[in-house]
Amino acid sequence: MCGIVGIVGKEHAEKIIISGLERLEYRGYDSAGLFVADTQQSHLIKAQGRIKNLSDKLTQDVQGTIGIGHTRWATHGKPSENNAHPHTSENGRLVLVHNGVIENFEEIRQQYLANDSFYGETDTEIAVHLIAALMEQEQLATKEAFQKAVQIIQGSYAFALVDKEAPETIYVAKNKSPLLIGIGENFHVICSDALAMLDQTNHFVEIVDGETVTVTADAFQIEDAKGNLVYRESYEAQLDLTDIEKGTYPYYMLKEVDEQPAVMRRLIQTYEDEQGNVQLDASLVEELAASDRIYIVACGTSYNAGLAAKKFIETMTHIPVEAHLSSEFGYNMPLLSKKPFFIFLTQSGETADSRQVLVQINQLGYPSLTITNVAGSTLSREAKHTLLLHAGPEIAVASTKAYTAQIAVMAILAQGVGNYLAIEAAQEMDIFHELSLVATAMETMISEKAVISQLTEDYLSNTRNAFYIGRGNDYYVSSEAALKLKEISYIQAEGFAAGELKHGTIALIEEGTPVLGIITDALTGSHTRGNLKEVESRGAKTLVIVSEEFARPTDQLVLPNVHPLLTALVSVIPTQLIAYFATLQRGYDVDKPRNLAKSVTVE
Repeated sequence: MCGIVGIVGKEHAEKIIISGLERLEYRGYDSAGLFVADTQQSHLIKAQGRIKNLSDKLTQDVQGTIGIGHTRWATHGKPSENNAHPHTSENGRLVLVHNGVIENFEEIRQQYLANDSFYGETDTEIAVHLIAALMEQEQLATKEAFQKAVQIIQGSYAFALVDKEAPETIYVAKNKSPLLIGIGENFHVICSDALAMLDQTNHFVEIVDGETVTVTADAFQIEDAKGNLVYRESYEAQLDLTDIEKGTYPYYMLKEVDEQPAVMRRLIQTYEDEQGNVQLDASLVEELAASDRIYIVACGTSYNAGLAAKKFIETMTHIPVEAHLSSEFGYNMPLLSKKPFFIFLTQSGETADSRQVLVQINQLGYPSLTITNVAGSTLSREAKHTLLLHAGPEIAVASTKAYTAQIAVMAILAQGVGNYLAIEAAQEMDIFHELSLVATAMETMISEKAVISQLTEDYLSNTRNAFYIGRGNDYYVSSEAALKLKEISYIQAEGFAAGELKHGTIALIEEGTPVLGIITDALTGSHTRGNLKEVESRGAKTLVIVSEEFARPTDQLVLPNVHPLLTALVSVIPTQLIAYFATLQRGYDVDKPRNLAKSVTVE
């Protein structure tokens, strides 16, 4: 979602900020802005739309040695230049950028700011006015007013504040929203994502909820909510700038689809020991094996991955599995079993909906595991255990390789627990051999781009609606396939359980409606074929995606055979490419769909 970058102590802060904001474009945004200053001058510039619109506004006199920048994804107030960050206090002295949502902004306005005039409609402007009001009403210095303001403010926030009268310091604070300090030689940076500042440094310090930090060119000082000084070691970001470049690819999404076989092989190398066994922390395996129910908590694509892994985990461990939407679970928690174990699936490790569930789980004292792509992320730090996806940065908003990596990591985990419990199904399986076959099958499907592009044009070029259908795991993949199609091509797509069509949703079928059926299961395949015939008889235009062992001559896309419990890893590939080509053929931006954000850091 919103992105923050900042720097103090380096010439041409404006260029560094623009470059950092460009690296955060993948997170999703609708406007951008920056503030730069030195001892002689300051400049505040905003623009609606792309970063380029902001960059085009920079003239040669816009430069400084300190600056903060922001990409905004609208929460309070429509997308506009007025609502873009940075925001200023009423007297113009303070400049603030903010990620998150302030829940008590109306109360703050009424109690502290009844006589203030506001430029835009955002909760952020309330925050910067509050800091200025505390400075004036209580005769506080900037730092003290900032620290008092964050005690008053309720909700999620990552703040970066500059005082124009002392343009050598950035004040930062966080609660629930991510923010990092980057360490340089005679300079420091701040960012909501390490990717933004990798060209400046790869050494970062995490900030914990409730802390405030004073950042200057030569030092930074962390204080907890009680004013105690905190010392924390830095860590080295295990990323390279080449990891976030498209190379010869026209879009990140296509690059990331193509990387999935390599991700499978990287996971094998990471989690297989020299004897060919699953290599996991013993305490994680023991705690999971001792549980009586596994709760997978996730959002969006990660939730679909949890559903797709459910049967594999149950088969290998004999432990029941439930998958839940984070946004529902946190406020409507079901009756839990006596020994629950929680798995949190998140690409970014910063998903606000999932974090609010993890906070509750930690309070209840239950064991938890985060499976994420980002080491050191909030959900990784706050869960008891972490397993990494090792998928490399995923830049496209539409998740592809994170989905398949999550399923693969859960399969490896299930194999390890099943072996520990001496479950026969687990002992009979070599998960690493099976994943190597999956990687090869993925490559086969990826090589069919020309065929998939033509089928996409034939079936989806003129449609407003489309449906995926399947049963069991094929239904779960259908849900993910429909999500991919709708989120980037804007085709109204739905994934349906094939057997449920006749119970209501078949009413949506019209002449020419595309219905894509996924068939990878011996038990239910013939039933899904029957459902495809039912929609055909009502005018639907059907396309079959089917495992080779169940294929018929008239089927359009045939998948290489893999282990029956791992078919989701292969059947999803053509659906990712169908979404990609449908978007291209409609002239939309594949990597940056409207209204969406990559890292969803607000509830």
